[in-house]
Amino acid sequence: MAETRQWRLTSRPTGEPSHENFDLVTVDRPDPGPGEVLVRTLYQSVDPYMRGRMRDAESYAEPWDVGDPMEAGVVGEVVESNHDGFEAGDVVTGNLLWAEHAVADGDDLRRVDPDRGPVSTALGVLGMPGVTAYFGMLDVAEPQPGDTVVVSAAAGAVGSVAGQLAGLSGARVVGTAGSDEKTSWLTDDLGFDAAINYKTTDDLSGAMAEACPDGIDVYFDNVGGPITDAVWPLLNVRSRVAVCGQIALYNATEVPTGPRKLGKLIESRARVEGLLVRDYEDRWGEALDRLSTFIREDDLHYREHVVEGFENAPNAFMGLFEGENVGKQLVQVAEYDG
Repeated sequence: MAETRQWRLTSRPTGEPSHENFDLVTVDRPDPGPGEVLVRTLYQSVDPYMRGRMRDAESYAEPWDVGDPMEAGVVGEVVESNHDGFEAGDVVTGNLLWAEHAVADGDDLRRVDPDRGPVSTALGVLGMPGVTAYFGMLDVAEPQPGDTVVVSAAAGAVGSVAGQLAGLSGARVVGTAGSDEKTSWLTDDLGFDAAINYKTTDDLSGAMAEACPDGIDVYFDNVGGPITDAVWPLLNVRSRVAVCGQIALYNATEVPTGPRKLGKLIESRARVEGLLVRDYEDRWGEALDRLSTFIREDDLHYREHVVEGFENAPNAFMGLFEGENVGKQLVQVAEYDG
């Protein structure tokens, strides 16, 4: 019988994940049942939210059980199909196992159009991160011409798209990132008006105030922590805060308690709203159509940081918390010959 490999969670990390939390095992390749599809993984996504699934705690994403395979966004090629909507050779995307091959219910898969762009983009700018940025910025944050918009983790898969969408809306855009390479990419290539390297800035609050002399109308928060603390005093009246992620706290063994910030909301009458992309499942087509149009018209740019080899998936995941990636972090598992 044919075999395949998969990654399993062997223990729950304390603090930052390490290699001892993962185990690579060889198993029999599964066969699809009625209505199911066997998919060969081409690209696997790694995302910060996965850290929450490694905890045995309630969250918006169900925790993984120790000993079980983990799950990820995957772009793959159909090997065998028992679903009327797919046939061998189709490219699909969905939430599948960290595995070289996996079986999925065909109703849970989306078809990927290779003519829209490289198939890998279905996990990035034309996938969950891009759609998150689209609805988070345009529906939740609602930037207006002349607004000052701040995006944290602006060189990541979500932040880089969110910032560009704010710029296309006529806003002045300021991004934060963790290296000079990243801040240069934001201002030189993506059209951000200013960028702050939070790792080399001695006075983050002062740097934020200097970059935003007229205050802040929109904050797209991917990070939390000290960057959010620097933003908060600068919120303008009727400003909007879209809370997308809190990666600064994902590896914390306990949530730090800082200065109480909610009083600022009384003064500013700001709106703070969390967002989950799954709330917009019925509008994905709208987002993908507009994002692909922006790319085709050269108004939206992206990068992919590709780690080659399925055996390197844990390294790619842990690299997220070291800030290694510029743009979308991906693992290439197999070549696409289409």
